[in-house]
Amino acid sequence: MFRYVHTNIIARDYTKLIQFYKEVLHCKSIGESRDLKGKWLDELTGIQEAHIVGEHLCLPGYGEDHPTLEIFSYDSMYDREEALINTYGIAHLAFEVDDVEVTLKEILKAGGGQVGGVVTADYPDKQAVFVYAKDPEGNIIELQSWKVRELNN
Repeated sequence: MFRYVHTNIIARDYTKLIQFYKEVLHCKSIGESRDLKGKWLDELTGIQEAHIVGEHLCLPGYGEDHPTLEIFSYDSMYDREEALINTYGIAHLAFEVDDVEVTLKEILKAGGGQVGGVVTADYPDKQAVFVYAKDPEGNIIELQSWKVRELNN
């Protein structure tokens, strides 16, 4: 077997960030909360007395056999520099939404931010609306909405 399982975000405040992803981006609790510690975790992370708490959330649009968004906090964490769209590593999480501008307003109202402008891009048979936003902890989120073009005869 080979399949994608989850993406992890380490949060300053996992409870607030979990609530944001549930309320604004329609992720769902699936009963997979975690309170992890022990020798195995110390060996896995390379951190002495590591302790992680958080939850796995079902991503919107998926059923029982789904990848999750894992939002955890460690007891001891380091600050990082601001996430930028053009830095190495994982750049963003993408969500397809019904209305990019409405969802962006919800993100801003919930304490998130906006990276660039809302844009429309034309494809041969579709039109897309995109924007990069940030969750309340600065992680970048891409919002996208797609419409099929009507063909003129």
